[in-house]
Amino acid sequence: MGSTQVVSVLKHFLRPTKIGHAGTLDPLATGVLPIAFGKATRLIPYVMAGRKTYQFQIKWGVETDSDDLAGKEIANSDKIPTEDEIRAVLSQFIGKIMQTPNVFSALKVNGKRAYELAREGKKVELKPRSITIYDLKVLEIQQDKSTFEVACSKGTYVRTLAHDIAHALGTVGVVTMLRRITCDPFDLTGAVVLDDIKNEKINASNINLIPMEKVLQDVPKLIFSEIEVKRLAQGQRLSLLKMDVVEQMGPDGIYCAKVDGKILGLVKKDGIVISPEFIWIDAK
Repeated sequence: MGSTQVVSVLKHFLRPTKIGHAGTLDPLATGVLPIAFGKATRLIPYVMAGRKTYQFQIKWGVETDSDDLAGKEIANSDKIPTEDEIRAVLSQFIGKIMQTPNVFSALKVNGKRAYELAREGKKVELKPRSITIYDLKVLEIQQDKSTFEVACSKGTYVRTLAHDIAHALGTVGVVTMLRRITCDPFDLTGAVVLDDIKNEKINASNINLIPMEKVLQDVPKLIFSEIEVKRLAQGQRLSLLKMDVVEQMGPDGIYCAKVDGKILGLVKKDGIVISPEFIWIDAK
């Protein structure tokens, strides 16, 4: 089941006014899929920009055009890398690296998904892109399979990472398991099982929704009075020089609007001017 199918199930059973998912999961993949309801859909970009952690398994000796089991077999190799060889090569993938996504990806090319063009037999050329691998380690090594865990930035294609690891080892490989275990700030411990929604064990009245402010824990804060944040909610701009708390002269950018310890929205700082981005309290 892909991400859009999950959204369709939730629409049917929960009937939300608005819904969206934060980060596509391949049909092969399982794990954490953050879902936003109502006003929270405005915060999807902040979730998608967060750090993610995946566990994945590579089967050595076979390669497909999609780098997973769904694709057509295109190469074979008798070389099965040793544990020492695997551990020695991982360091070259940690840090900022360039990655060229597989043509069977959801990236858009001239308004169409790359995988759609690839399935039509059309030539697809995707440009290398910069990603960050924060950590990469081996979890388990079997005879012809190895399981890894990677912490990475937005835009990382794990299937491509597996492909590149295999080639760096002088062999080929294919992803046989892919599981997203974190999508900051969410992890598996707080996940809802989709089957519990399908069988109505969990419904719109008892689902454990996570407050919007949890998504914004890593976003810097500016302190406002209640009157000031209400003015922002009405679409007004503020001057830092006239605010109740004036010692907040940080760099320009997006900030959380915090009142009495609670995050009530997002603002943009441009010099001394504060503009509302998304304030979710009542403007009255």
